Amino acid sequence: MKPIYAIAKLTVKSAFRFKIVALLAVFLVLAVSALPLLLKDDGTARGFVQILLTYSLGLTVTTLALSTLWLSCSLLAKDIEDCRIQMLVVKPVSRWKIWFGKWLGVMTINALLLAIAGGVILGLLQYRSARLNEKQKHVLQNEIFVARGSAKEAPVDLTQDVENIFQQKMTEGSTQGEVDKAQLKKQIREMLKYQYQLVPEGHMRVWNIPLGMAANKLKDKPLYLKTKFIAMSHTSTFEDTRSFPMMWEVGPMNSPQSWRTVIMMTPNVSQEIEVPPNLIDEKGFVQVRFINDQNDTFFFDMNDGLEILYRQGGFFINYVKGLSILFCWLGLLAAVGLSASSFLSFPVAAFFAAFVLILGLSTGTMTQVIEEGGVTGVDHETGKIEKQTALDRVSVVIFKGLKNVTDIVRGFSPVELLSSGRTVTWGMLIRAVLQVVVVMGGLFAALGMYCFTRRELALVKGGQG
Repeated sequence: MKPIYAIAKLTVKSAFRFKIVALLAVFLVLAVSALPLLLKDDGTARGFVQILLTYSLGLTVTTLALSTLWLSCSLLAKDIEDCRIQMLVVKPVSRWKIWFGKWLGVMTINALLLAIAGGVILGLLQYRSARLNEKQKHVLQNEIFVARGSAKEAPVDLTQDVENIFQQKMTEGSTQGEVDKAQLKKQIREMLKYQYQLVPEGHMRVWNIPLGMAANKLKDKPLYLKTKFIAMSHTSTFEDTRSFPMMWEVGPMNSPQSWRTVIMMTPNVSQEIEVPPNLIDEKGFVQVRFINDQNDTFFFDMNDGLEILYRQGGFFINYVKGLSILFCWLGLLAAVGLSASSFLSFPVAAFFAAFVLILGLSTGTMTQVIEEGGVTGVDHETGKIEKQTALDRVSVVIFKGLKNVTDIVRGFSPVELLSSGRTVTWGMLIRAVLQVVVVMGGLFAALGMYCFTRRELALVKGGQG
């Protein structure tokens, strides 16, 4: 490992010698410090933390992503073009060690810069939080500067209900002519899901939420209900934007230990309700009931209509785990840049690396093409391609393959979790290391090492006359 460490050390020294690290560090400190002054929040603890973390970490990751691609592309490509690489390859050092040493050097620089930016952001959070009033400080310490786990109701199995209604329709002959059985079952399922999510006037909706092993650790600790709903006007199907007095009960049914409250709530906005401790039953479940005593119908989505949040740990370790996941992304980008520069010139390698980055950010477009069935004209009524051409079929196959690849490294969003006080789990961090760095980064590393090993580095640039 000594040659690898030596090359990594030379890479870091080179970056410092050309003032790259110093310039990036100064830029990150000034940008991260000035950004909160340019953005206004709503004055609440949750508002300023979300803005500060989202924009500051977003700016940090964007800056480091672009600098990583540029640095990793230039390090190897420039050494090859300027014939400096011959000073290394003539030594008894394998080329894969040279490649890996440069990757390690780039990641050392990234670790330093990410630590500086992360420290400045954490300092700003502490400074701004000291200026909040006591009520907002309570919210900050219990809902944001924590690592909270989440529990939701188990998915509802509608299979038997769908089958019963389907058989009834087929027996009664309520369908006209030939029917697509799969499509009919899908329609029945969507109808049942919609009805299940509605709470009409005078009705009650009950959630039985399992806390699992976490229930044993939550004695004497408060819980938080996070809910989001849509209000349907009683005179039409349009959404209502008024605020409503919502009645909630938590705890065993008809028990003196149950807790009840009425809170004014606004539709289409995620809101949290602090619940007193010790409302968990002996089986580790929390029962939540919403009683609709209004003259309106309310809609609670099955996915994000209601969940329970509970404290799992402190903010600092959670913050470090979030930064570690961002560091994994930078490791993949460094591998992409070095891989490109292993067989391409610097301008072409930079273009290729930027293309890969843009491709990774274009999953929304790929999903749209797959759902619509192609890239040609879409029927606005059905949202599908009316008649698939060969180009449509080929594009769908290509985009499906690309999306399957990009999905391996997507799905890790520590910024959103940190800003809402959610836990960045150790499992998520381990999956990020394995999927982002080991699997995808390893594939690019293998390609780069192979191309660099096979590349001729001593070509004669001019002929003899």
